[in-house]
Amino acid sequence: MNHTTIKYDRLPAHMQDGARLYVEHGVPPGGFLAAVLSNNMMDAFARADSVNAAAMKEWTMWMHNDAPRGCWGSQSIVEDWVDRGGLGREVSHD
Repeated sequence: MNHTTIKYDRLPAHMQDGARLYVEHGVPPGGFLAAVLSNNMMDAFARADSVNAAAMKEWTMWMHNDAPRGCWGSQSIVEDWVDRGGLGREVSHD
């Protein structure tokens, strides 16, 4: 998967840049996005503004259908994605 196939427009407009920076460059996400990506929905709802709370189905569908599999699922996966630098960084296999 490359970054040109990811449909960020499915997400709330004010969240698209943060999601893009995280996925493509490994920029650490804010509290709400980190909770969503970590699959911690109780924390995500607690941190959500009204727009994100209403868009939780869209967030879930975006992760399942658009986001790279290796960037979401648990807190450790999110931390590893940040450490890796997202999609933009080549990973050495030496």
